[in-house]
Formats: sequence, structure tokens, C-alpha cells
Amino acid sequence: MSDDNDPGSDALPPVLTDVTDGVATLTLNNPRRKNAITLEMAQLITDFCDRVESDGQIGAVIVRANGEYFCSGADTRTLAAASSDPASPDAVAGVSAVYGVFVRIGNLPVPTIARVVGGAVGAGLNLAMAADITVITPDTVLDSGFLARSIHPGGGHLSLLGKAVGWSTTIAMAACGQALTGQEAVDRGLAHAAVAEDAMDSYIATLAAAAAKDPELTRRVMNSARLELGPPAVSWSSALEIERGVQMWSMSRKGQSSWSSRGPGKS
Repeated sequence: MSDDNDPGSDALPPVLTDVTDGVATLTLNNPRRKNAITLEMAQLITDFCDRVESDGQIGAVIVRANGEYFCSGADTRTLAAASSDPASPDAVAGVSAVYGVFVRIGNLPVPTIARVVGGAVGAGLNLAMAADITVITPDTVLDSGFLARSIHPGGGHLSLLGKAVGWSTTIAMAACGQALTGQEAVDRGLAHAAVAEDAMDSYIATLAAAAAKDPELTRRVMNSARLELGPPAVSWSSALEIERGVQMWSMSRKGQSSWSSRGPGKS
């Protein structure tokens, strides 16, 4: 994977990737179009997800963007082409390719952390919501955006919003055009934390490093979390059974001697 993330070179691809110390970073590199996702970008993101899924040494993923805006959604040229004949196989395939990216990001076997500056709108908000943890700045704007374009939400937008903020705020955003900014988004559950931009990288690195320290355990925790929390969520008794075997595996791996406060091999 490339580790060249210089946004100034036109020779660079529209999606940049890097894996360092167990942390995989995906960087949208289409700043001239506010990082709108093209079909080429969708394929590159899919390739990145394939790598994360197959590489057991990766324990965390960071999704970020070059430029001053996280993501303005699907590229309008793709949407315009689809609008000429929405029922055509090519139109369905094109829009589905972009929306399928969010499902892939949302189902990765490790924690995903979205670094969102400037704003995320429409399908760009889908990408931010697909991440397990979304970190924004105090002035980042999270906007449903579909209403303003006079089109129905897509890509599971309503489901993602509802899971994060509940019915009332979902309707306020998707049907009434309300946007959330900074701490308000955190308070409503749409973001994990609002952090000053110059402190974001350090904050996110701390989260990612903890997950990447033990990728095998992290992947098992994530699998159990998805099984238990759903949707749909399971009962407490079912959660106990889901966790039992995996916790016993982790205890066996840890070993009896490592529990001693005096150090391994001491009782």
C-alpha cells in the first residue's frame, strides 16, 4: 500500500492508503470536488476493505480526507448520469457501487474512526456514520443534504441516522433539512467527540493505537459487538453466551501466570 499522502500532486490516485503499526489509513484525495466519491474511488475503497479484512495484523482503520471538507457525497456526475435513466442497469450499478462502499466500511472487522473536518453531506454523511467512531471539529457541519437536492435519501441513510440519533432527529434532518454542528452533533449521538482540528490527529491516534496493539483480540471484540448490538440487539442472556467462549479463549491465551501482580511465573 502506498504511504504517500501529499495532496499537492496531481499524479496521486483519488484514494490514498497506508498501513503503519497495525493502523490502516484511508484518505479521500479528491479535494477539488470536496472529496465527492467517484466510481474509481469506490473501487479503490473496496480494494482497501479487502486488504483490511484479509490482513490479521491490522487492528484499526482511520478514514480521513485531504482538503478542507470531508466528503460531499457521491459525485454529481454519477448522479446526473443515473438520473437520465434511473432504472437502467448501468445507473443502478453505478449508484450501488458508491453506496456499497459504506456497507463495506461499516462491516470491517476492526474499529473504524472517521476524521471529519469541514463537513459531511448526503452520502458523505453516510460514510461518516458508517464508521464506528466519528471525530469532528467544533465547526464541522453534518447535513443530510438529500432534501436540498430534491432527491430521496439513499444508501441506507435513514437507517444509519435512526440508529445514531433516533426518530425525531432523523426526521428533522432528512425531511426538514436540519443540520448538526460540533458539540450539538455529539450531544445527539451523531459523533463521538468534537475536538479542535490541531488536536484531532493525536486524539485519533490514541484510539487507534489501543485497538492496533492486539489485532486478534480487537477483531474478536468487534465481532461480538456486532452480534450483540445488531441491529437487532440480542437479549442479555444471549449476549452472555456470545461472550462466554471468546472470553475463555482470551483467558487461555493470557495464561495463569500473567495474572500475578509480581509478574509472569510468580504466584
